[in-house]
Amino acid sequence: MNASSPTPEPPLAAAAQAASATRTSAAADDASGVAMVLGCYLLWGLFPLYFHLLQAAGSVEIIGHRLVWTLVTCLLLTALRRSWRTLRAVVTTPRLLGILAVSGLLVSVNWLVYVYAVNSDRTADAALGYFINPLVTVVLAAVFLGERLRPAQGVAVGIAVIAIAVLVAAQGDLPWISLSLALSFGVYGLVKKRVGTQVDALTGLTVESGCMNPVALVYFAWLYAGGQGALQGATASGALTAGLMLAGPVTAVPLLLFAAGTRRVPLSIVGLSQYITPVMQFLLAWAVFREEISAARWVSTALVWLAVVVFVTDLLWQLARRPRLGTK
Repeated sequence: MNASSPTPEPPLAAAAQAASATRTSAAADDASGVAMVLGCYLLWGLFPLYFHLLQAAGSVEIIGHRLVWTLVTCLLLTALRRSWRTLRAVVTTPRLLGILAVSGLLVSVNWLVYVYAVNSDRTADAALGYFINPLVTVVLAAVFLGERLRPAQGVAVGIAVIAIAVLVAAQGDLPWISLSLALSFGVYGLVKKRVGTQVDALTGLTVESGCMNPVALVYFAWLYAGGQGALQGATASGALTAGLMLAGPVTAVPLLLFAAGTRRVPLSIVGLSQYITPVMQFLLAWAVFREEISAARWVSTALVWLAVVVFVTDLLWQLARRPRLGTK
């Protein structure tokens, strides 16, 4: 053999290098996935600040703009990704189109209640809704999907019910904003589960917003024909116009980060990270917007947090008991 020829690499060394490269790649994927998931929840946590800037427009008009500009943003992204074929396949499948039309209605209701809460100084109510949302999701899964409720999950749900009862007793009525947000998003997740991996995040959001756009456009036609639009008269400004147009990317970016991140990290990280958003919302309500939070609401919020602690502790316990790869 020629002395200058490279020495063949031993098979074990080559395998070790390949394994090391795989681990490095997996670690990079995990790191980027965690960054995406955290980024998504942090952006959602800052949403109240954004919607406060749009107060000159009513809640319904804001949602109308959000639907229109979200569709525009999604269509531009679809063009950049050249995924028209995927979009066409979903739109021409009646079952998928029907499911996404329902999920579009549900998420629109969720958005409307949320924006109303923020712009009527009830951000703390919105935060409470998103705190109890995972518990509502667990109950819906048990009722409609036949999933078994673990004892600790049952305790967490029971504590949340007591928290709602405290509010009802103190206020004399149901905390409808919190319950509407939790139920609409919980049912939205249940409906989306029916399409599973058949529809990616961008295509799903495109079809959902597309299905609701006719409603938004009819509303705009009525609103602006009567001269009542926020972009008419004294409230009209370039800043408000730009803010409303930004509703498209503001809506799409966190959702796409969420979709990309959840493919790279364990679902447990996603589950634990979801509480970042309501914590930020509650802190904004209390420290920035100076919303009045009654003693009963503090008690109710503390009970919900206790329910969350029970829920998260159970999740961590289940993860700790799960056998690791390579073990028997």
